[in-house]
Amino acid sequence: MCRVFAGQNPEGYRQINRSIRIDGHSTSIQLEATFWDLLDEIADSQGLTTPKFISKLYDEAIEINGQIPNFASMLRTTCALYLRGHRPNAEEQAALKREAA
Repeated sequence: MCRVFAGQNPEGYRQINRSIRIDGHSTSIQLEATFWDLLDEIADSQGLTTPKFISKLYDEAIEINGQIPNFASMLRTTCALYLRGHRPNAEEQAALKREAA
């Protein structure tokens, strides 16, 4: 079973930096390629661009938690939650699309 994981394509865990504007400030986020692919998929499922999704996620997390000690880790766990099936329902998706417009 470990061969499935050990034999994965190294391209998937290649580090990629993206510049994202959050709260009016440009910041660089470094994640593995697989996580960027998942964030692109999540954002698309919400009818948002990836930068807009990340910015909204950041704003909402600050509103709820007051601070984010490690935003890159939060993005990775967001991907894990998504893969585990924690997806917004139709009503939440419609609200997100209205907010994005």
